[in-house]
Amino acid sequence: MTDENHRLRSKYQRTSWFYDILDYPWERQYRKWRPEMLKDVNGQVLEAGVGTGHNLRHYSPSVNLTAIDLSSGMLRQAHKRMSKARCKVDLQEADATNLSRFADGTFDWYISTFMYCVMPESLQPLALHEMARILKPGGRFRLIEILYSKDRSLQLRQKLLTPFVELVYGARFDRKTLDHIHSTKSLKVTRTTYLKADTYLLIEGQKT
Repeated sequence: MTDENHRLRSKYQRTSWFYDILDYPWERQYRKWRPEMLKDVNGQVLEAGVGTGHNLRHYSPSVNLTAIDLSSGMLRQAHKRMSKARCKVDLQEADATNLSRFADGTFDWYISTFMYCVMPESLQPLALHEMARILKPGGRFRLIEILYSKDRSLQLRQKLLTPFVELVYGARFDRKTLDHIHSTKSLKVTRTTYLKADTYLLIEGQKT
């Protein structure tokens, strides 16, 4: 594990105790998107950065879900939500940049919500390489990320929040996740959709 991931894990070990309280204002919006994002997901699924498990109850019974997170503290909170899941769930502590425990071509789907905006730029190619490796040919992925708006007034409000967001979550609004995906061999972006304004970006694609 890299030093950057060690720091992130330590941050989330602390934050996990009050994460859902801090995140509640945003989760009121996110919970409207989660069912739509996951409604057609099926088969063998990896969710990277499961956090406190808000997605778990939205997977269909046809899913066999492996949900990973860097922080055991976050997984402890996610475990409390397992009873609401309609599918089989296996929670594992794991680093998204090193998924060697999983064989090539294991998963039909790769899901991640707000993990890559937390992940430093230097680690994103590693995580995306692992995503491509563990997906089956034709396997699909969906990621939700947060970006700076091009609207000046909205961007100003985001910048006022930036120190807090980076301190507590390690997240930034200037990650270049979409560029990294385009640069990753065997990954193809099939659609991008803004879920709100030009800040919340849903990235969809598949392994070619």
